[in-house]
Amino acid sequence: MARLRVAVLFGGRSGEHAVSIQSARSVVAALDRNRYEVVAVGITREGRWVSGPDPEAVLEAMARGETGHLRSCPLVPEPGHPANPPVDVVFPVLHGPLGEDGTVQGVLELAELPYVGAGVAASAVGMDKALMKAAFQAAGLPQVAYRVVRRWEWASRSGELAQEILGQLGLPLFVKPANLGSSVGVRRVDREQELDSAVDEAFRYDLKVLVEKSAAPLREIECSVLGNDEPQVSLPGEVVPGREFYDYQAKYHDPGTRLLVPAPLEAPVVRRLQELAAAAFFAVDACGMARVDFFLRPDGQVLVNEINTIPGFTAVSMYPKLWEASGLSYSRLLDRLIELALERHAAKQRRRIER
Repeated sequence: MARLRVAVLFGGRSGEHAVSIQSARSVVAALDRNRYEVVAVGITREGRWVSGPDPEAVLEAMARGETGHLRSCPLVPEPGHPANPPVDVVFPVLHGPLGEDGTVQGVLELAELPYVGAGVAASAVGMDKALMKAAFQAAGLPQVAYRVVRRWEWASRSGELAQEILGQLGLPLFVKPANLGSSVGVRRVDREQELDSAVDEAFRYDLKVLVEKSAAPLREIECSVLGNDEPQVSLPGEVVPGREFYDYQAKYHDPGTRLLVPAPLEAPVVRRLQELAAAAFFAVDACGMARVDFFLRPDGQVLVNEINTIPGFTAVSMYPKLWEASGLSYSRLLDRLIELALERHAAKQRRRIER
């Protein structure tokens, strides 16, 4: 049987470029070479698409930022265009804006290339925390109280808005860019005078900022979702940050951060988390994969925090770890994601033909 040609797409122009390279390393290493011919396609920080005959060499060059010797590998949004890489399926492990937000997914749709993970709309909603929260609210999912602030609005009446936010949400609260992941730009605000600088910091990354009421005391729980029309949900895992909260440093650099897989939870709580994970998946119309993050309060209340449509795939990432704990190995998980991508693409092709 001929091997499938899989393009692992990684890097990107977001602040999560380095994390994406780590994810791609793990995916490239785990893909079964008896089943797949692997092509590594990197997007540099400047937006250049590059590739080469050796996937590991492309990864190393991207990690060093020395990509001048790699061949350009642009993707033209035209089906069958000779410039497009001849692949059977694309596996994006791009995190953050211009990769996880529907932009790359739109180009892949135009080129009619099958790809792993959520489509254009779900990717965009999952990336934009303001739209995501609105989708969760429309689906009746429990979540923390929040406020969306736009840059033009803050520039014209920041003092008035700050007082409105403090009156509505109280302290402490969290400020985060609406369109970013890996907790980049997230600040905890404990004192009134800290709010302005936290919002200004978040506006360095985005035109919209999300301000959330603190749900503390809490436990941070995550579930992995896998599937298209009938998704499965993994056992939950728990994040125990080594810092005050689960920020970028805690996720990727703090040795004190612990992942409890599976999380020590009673069966009814596990069922509730799995039900809400599936509901959040459907609320944004996701497919393929997603990780849903929760806050669990001491009284047993479960709050949906967010959904990640391209979760991390590094060696320490929760998404594959939860599936391993649920009986699905890393390599078999990749097989299943590729199968789901091809199934969804075939279904869309049949729809187009029938019309």
